[in-house]
Amino acid sequence: MKATIDWTGNASFKATSGSGHSIQMDGPPDHGGENLGPRPMEMLLMGLGGCSSFDVMNILKKGRQDVTACHTELEAERADAVPSVFTKIHLHFVVTGHNLKEKQVQRAVSLSAEKYCSASIMLENAGVEITHSHEIREAD
Repeated sequence: MKATIDWTGNASFKATSGSGHSIQMDGPPDHGGENLGPRPMEMLLMGLGGCSSFDVMNILKKGRQDVTACHTELEAERADAVPSVFTKIHLHFVVTGHNLKEKQVQRAVSLSAEKYCSASIMLENAGVEITHSHEIREAD
């Protein structure tokens, strides 16, 4: 896996993935940025959410659950001192579908957290406290 980062002025950078996708990252105005994109630490948090959500959906599809939507909310706390690393992250999955089974949704979230989500496991191994919760909503 590869990526490149190119400075585009002030506190702004263009990140390009090895698969050819780009996103603009930028700092806040008080650090010389223009708020043109997410902060690098926000990208890390979004990457964790994407990794976990991918796993949960993959597991639920294999379990033949009729999922119509999956919305994941992440909330993180950071250390007050520099480096301002993540200390706690909570992921809350809101899974919507038809006749979803509680046990299978719980299993999907647990398997992602404990076995499959490389980002989550890596951050936990680095000392970040990561917690998970979920709720199920019936689709219309």
